[in-house]
Amino acid sequence: METHTDVLLVTANVGSLFDNVGEIQNEWVQELYRTIHSYKPKFIALHFQEVGGKDYMVNMGLAEQFFWSIESSEEMKDFDRSCIYVDNQFKAEDSFTALGSMYFIHKTLKNIYQYDFNVKDFKAVSGQNKHMGSLDVVAAVEKEKFPKNFWPDFKWSRKGFMRTRWIIHNQGLDLVNVHLFHDASNLIACNSSPSIYSANRKRALRYVINRISDSRYTPLPFFLFGDFNFRLDTLSLVQHLSTSADVQTVKMDSSNKVEKIICEEKDNDHQVVLHIEEKMFDYLHQAIFREDNGRALLKYDKEVTAFHDVIREEDITFPPSYPYSEEYTKPTQYMNTRCPAWCDRILMSNTAQEFIHKRDDDEKSVVYDTVGPNICMGDHKPVFLFFSLKTNDH
Repeated sequence: METHTDVLLVTANVGSLFDNVGEIQNEWVQELYRTIHSYKPKFIALHFQEVGGKDYMVNMGLAEQFFWSIESSEEMKDFDRSCIYVDNQFKAEDSFTALGSMYFIHKTLKNIYQYDFNVKDFKAVSGQNKHMGSLDVVAAVEKEKFPKNFWPDFKWSRKGFMRTRWIIHNQGLDLVNVHLFHDASNLIACNSSPSIYSANRKRALRYVINRISDSRYTPLPFFLFGDFNFRLDTLSLVQHLSTSADVQTVKMDSSNKVEKIICEEKDNDHQVVLHIEEKMFDYLHQAIFREDNGRALLKYDKEVTAFHDVIREEDITFPPSYPYSEEYTKPTQYMNTRCPAWCDRILMSNTAQEFIHKRDDDEKSVVYDTVGPNICMGDHKPVFLFFSLKTNDH
């Protein structure tokens, strides 16, 4: 008999919750609960990146409180089993990823098993399971930081992936928390199409897919969700945004290095339409990123297309998830530091998509959207996917 289990997957880069401690955290958590309350899932997976924020050596202690506040909240009381894995061991430089994953199982949901990667077998989940530290000895997770030699020209940072494996009513799934490399400089991102950063992310994502599909364990359908740092094809986009403008490239005096790119309107008193520096992307008509949820810009969102042989994604109908203003009073404004992009995503293997139950009469049966669209959630809006998982109850 085919049964359905309502599942909620959420990915959230929480760096700014720790960088501006206290300011937005409470509202952030309330928005998360609002989403949970409105969809009433039976299984929840929360994938966090940048736990502890940029200043993690100072702020990592607050991470335990953050996870505890969610785990012990009144809103989560009907979830009688939980599994929490937080890599907060920043002193272990070779393995630290700042990834955290939380899984909640509703009291009405039976037949849930989690994989033990050591004994290569599934075990029934019971009670509250919480692991904080380097996670290297935790058998229920497989965690990897990307190898150092991957990107010899770039600063080695806390990027990697963490996988857990589940059986929900006889249906096996891998849930993988991913954090890929960002665009360090807007100017370098403009140099070529695709950019050098995009090529790095492509290698990293292939690496993750190969690791979770190799022969060490039986491959299962998978969901990859996290901060992929996918960016719009900046060179093509800038060419598009500056079609009717004069483009000036300003170089530093001493070296021949580009310092800024300025696009001025040909008439209109030469108003500056676009100003780009290493960490600045200031576009006069920012509303384009919000109008119709930025749909006109989706054609520049190309990084996932290289993976269509193995990966699917629900249609994006929400505005770019990054970089939102961290000012409490500007929850829908973007910062002018980076070109807005759909960094935070929920991707799935072709095989996983087959288990998503779509009811034609009900557009709410699958929802792919942001959490807290009108509330300050930090520089990343969390992204969620709600769906009914087809499962077998024999």
